[in-house]
Amino acid sequence: MRLGTSRNRFTVAAALLAASTFSSAALAAELPSEPPAELVRRTAHNELSASGGNEKYMFLDRKQNAHGSQTKLMVQTREAMAGLVVANDGKPLDTEQRQEEYQRVERFVNDPDELRKKQKQEKDDTERVKRIMRALPDAFLYQYDGTMAGTQGVGSPGDPLVRLKFRPNPDYNPPSRVEQVLTGMKGYLLIDTKHNRIAKIDGKLEKEVGFGWGILGHLDPGGHFLVEQGDVGDDHWEVTRMDLSFTGKILIFKSLNIQSEEVSSHFQPVSPDLTFAQGVDLLKKHEAEMAKNGIPALR
Repeated sequence: MRLGTSRNRFTVAAALLAASTFSSAALAAELPSEPPAELVRRTAHNELSASGGNEKYMFLDRKQNAHGSQTKLMVQTREAMAGLVVANDGKPLDTEQRQEEYQRVERFVNDPDELRKKQKQEKDDTERVKRIMRALPDAFLYQYDGTMAGTQGVGSPGDPLVRLKFRPNPDYNPPSRVEQVLTGMKGYLLIDTKHNRIAKIDGKLEKEVGFGWGILGHLDPGGHFLVEQGDVGDDHWEVTRMDLSFTGKILIFKSLNIQSEEVSSHFQPVSPDLTFAQGVDLLKKHEAEMAKNGIPALR
């Protein structure tokens, strides 16, 4: 999973349904001989190590929720993630909206305090994702469940992915509220064993999960999350899709309803030394080209 950005990610789909599979004999031959928990442990360690890379990318990101969809042009910089809205509900911004969007992002360039707040949020998001990643080997019990082929955006196209079913480990004691959600989750992982990377996590809450003995709140059964990532070029992996669907309560009386689908594509490498201000200038340049030529279709 990408650990160095603030897209509120975990902070690792339909295309897989059509992915190639192997015969039963081939499936058995492709499965690792090591215990599944050890494969997950090695992969989680590699995910954490991979987060320290200096590579930076620009990409398109579309997020759909109950209020509609928003498409952003994003760029990773050495200081923080920068993003410009380029379309709402599939419609490009008009001239007035574009100027308002320029002014919005410029406040991070002109106000160091605003940029520091953004950096802190990204740091906090990254730490939450790291905590989840560290917990994966121990929070669940795993079982091998065959293999399938990687596809565009999910692993490395053509490489075999090992599928592991998981369910809560009754002996796992979550150290904080961040990991608490794992105690009620079951689903499956897809692991690219060639690169030791998680290509997909698909999990569903099988029971209510409470926080702070239910005083701070809870998540309802049926909640679902899906995260996909893949090789976007030169063996560099990025999150390409994240779906979240959760309901519950916060502090007993306040309803919680998270429903979103997010897809990222069209990754292009940029300079690893890009400052936030330079990133904003780069976004403006490419946004102007999109205003003339149209926004590329996302996968």
